[in-house]
Amino acid sequence: MNTGAGTGDPARDLPPQVLLVRHAATEWSVTGRHTGLSDLPLSIAGREAARQTARRLEGRSFERVLTSPLRRARETCEICALNAQAQIVDQLVEWDYGDYEGLTTQEIRERRPGWSLWRDGCPGGESAAEVGARADTVIAGLQSLHGQAAIFAHGHILRVLAARWIAAEPALGARLMLGTGAVSVLGYEHGAGALKRWNEGG
Repeated sequence: MNTGAGTGDPARDLPPQVLLVRHAATEWSVTGRHTGLSDLPLSIAGREAARQTARRLEGRSFERVLTSPLRRARETCEICALNAQAQIVDQLVEWDYGDYEGLTTQEIRERRPGWSLWRDGCPGGESAAEVGARADTVIAGLQSLHGQAAIFAHGHILRVLAARWIAAEPALGARLMLGTGAVSVLGYEHGAGALKRWNEGG
């Protein structure tokens, strides 16, 4: 955490905070299909929306930029002109939906009435606790942050990451709506992790 002493580097002389950037839309996200490890590109409309996200990030300097290895996150990072400094982090991939990959919530509930991703997880995929453990690894890597970081990733992993940032259970992410292309900000309040802004542009 920043002690307040200037370093001469604009990216390191800002209060420590982490910007979460959900990737812009794909053909599947528009139709509500669960898109976990399927490596889809942004749609044409998604690429245009990513340019709007890029405008929200203009003028910011980042000490660190992290991105999921999946194409839709990397494309959003590239459109935001941050790919050159981006580090690919495997733990930032989206929730593994296993047998439910590519299905909508309605289709899943036709097979399994009352199903909740956050409570029940996915057969052949991950539970909320397992995604939370991945998020904890990412957060641990940010403890030495002095300035700003940007993370480009996916709706569910980012919601879990935000929950874990404030020391809540991963399932709190169910209450954090996050639109495609949205920008959120995690920071600190008296040394404790806090949500500073959420779902801007989402």
